[in-house]
Amino acid sequence: MSKECNQDTPSAQDARPEIALPAHVAGSGTLDRLVDTARDYARAAASENTLKAYAKDWAHFSRWCRMRGAEPLPPSPEMIGLYLADLASGSGPSPALSVSTIERRLSGLAWNYAQRGVSLDRRNRHIARVLAGIKRKHARPPARKAAILAEDILAMVATLPFDLRGLRDRAILLLGYAGGLRRSEIVGLDVHKDDTPDSGGWIEIMEKGALLTLNAKTGWREVEIGRGSSDQTCPVHALEQWLHFSRIGFGPVFVRTSRDGKRALDARLDDKHVSRLIKRTVLDAGIRSELPEKERLVLFSGHSLRAGLASSAEVDERYVQKQLGHASAEMTRRYQRRRDRFRVNLTKAAGL
Repeated sequence: MSKECNQDTPSAQDARPEIALPAHVAGSGTLDRLVDTARDYARAAASENTLKAYAKDWAHFSRWCRMRGAEPLPPSPEMIGLYLADLASGSGPSPALSVSTIERRLSGLAWNYAQRGVSLDRRNRHIARVLAGIKRKHARPPARKAAILAEDILAMVATLPFDLRGLRDRAILLLGYAGGLRRSEIVGLDVHKDDTPDSGGWIEIMEKGALLTLNAKTGWREVEIGRGSSDQTCPVHALEQWLHFSRIGFGPVFVRTSRDGKRALDARLDDKHVSRLIKRTVLDAGIRSELPEKERLVLFSGHSLRAGLASSAEVDERYVQKQLGHASAEMTRRYQRRRDRFRVNLTKAAGL
């Protein structure tokens, strides 16, 4: 995507939170330091991945405007409505986008405008009515990733070697599955509280299991992961093995390894590693081998671990809901790929 910008239109990377002293207040060392601190907090209001996505949204919209002889600033509801229509119709060289992606693009534009001190009225008829029409004409049920079930995760970890990398990746898969964790939650873990500034939570290993305290999308929550029935399948044992042989006692739990795979490094793993690991082990384990490799790669992702826990755990639904950190049971049901949908038969209960 083009990153071209002129001096009148700052790039998305320059859309920093405009935190500054009021014009009538004289600066001082203390106040200037507080301004820097406030800017750091403002930047932390959104995740790094979200900020990157918003940056790409702005770059794409800016280029789209200039190719049509317009400027992205100030915001024009009419032009944004046309932009949304173009995204939905796929009239240009790019394919049509899904409704959810178009809504995300619009959120990205609203965020970018806000950082530049102007507001975008998403309720303006030129935007709202076009978006409503797009939803009515193109909305589809969300595409769902396949769940990794218990037998699948066992086959996947069986493909991993018992070197340092294998120990790490085994702990990632088992911990992510048993905890129903997101990719970012897995790689964001530290050994202790406040080990690193970019920590997404920490772990506490106990006799009966591990307690994870996570700073998740929905706020702070605790995830309890009990010990398994055997060391070969126990996520807590796998975690202990990795921490022991990697000699990690402080900082990020899951880090990169040296080129020869014999030493743990300091750098925290990127969450994309989890997705690549899942796809690779799915192929190596021969899961859904009746499908072409390309389809299998698309079918499984980081969300497959969460869907797997929700689909495999034969317990009361509320416990699964708590483990996944969902605000409603309805959201948890979206993750359940196999469940008895007619366990409660209201037809018979109503006397029919």
